[in-house]
Amino acid sequence: MIPARNEEGFIARCLESIQVAAEPFVHETEIVVVLNRCTDRTEKIARSYGASIVRDESKNLSMIRNAGVRSACGDIIVTLDADSWMSPNMLIEINRLLNSGEYIGGGVLMYPERLSLGIFFTIVLILPVLIRHGVSGGLFWCFRSDFEAIHGFDESLVSAEDIDFARRLKLYGKIRRKRFKTITKAHIITSCRKFDIFGDWYFVRNPHLAWKILQGKDAKAANSFFYDVLR
Repeated sequence: MIPARNEEGFIARCLESIQVAAEPFVHETEIVVVLNRCTDRTEKIARSYGASIVRDESKNLSMIRNAGVRSACGDIIVTLDADSWMSPNMLIEINRLLNSGEYIGGGVLMYPERLSLGIFFTIVLILPVLIRHGVSGGLFWCFRSDFEAIHGFDESLVSAEDIDFARRLKLYGKIRRKRFKTITKAHIITSCRKFDIFGDWYFVRNPHLAWKILQGKDAKAANSFFYDVLR
């Protein structure tokens, strides 16, 4: 499941990476792209890769992600952002871990497409939040039944929905006596477009904005950094 708003510059690489990773699962993989207020060629590109199309116009990533999952048919849910791409072994690794019966699901190692001092310190700024909860993100994977059991992404949040989802999935895993797992034998690479737009030091120089976004409830902050950014 891929949320997408004006992603014509990135989504082809994302979808290509999924197609390669899905080669061992011929006719078993469905790609769902959720179009959000798109005015560019995102839909045309997505359809050219055989993706199913869903539309959700809200400024709320939880609603957008949940809309995509609701329309999907599979028993395993994998989420990925349109400006990220997965390593070729990603779906093999997810399938192996879920079939082991030991894991509730989890996240994955995520690498930026480039690195600078500002990006490094931004990672340092966010990392303690992930360490405190013992979770990871970037790409989420779990059984649909477990996604539904925790009611998917929290639609009362306008940002940081990924951290919240990971935290609740981990807690549910403890009830099921299963572990939350960060995949280390596969990875994703994500674009640095936010840094390209705002500058590599933007988050470090605006800690109050970073704090508001991480709290998940401030629509003004979320709009300024996510939903109203020109693409």
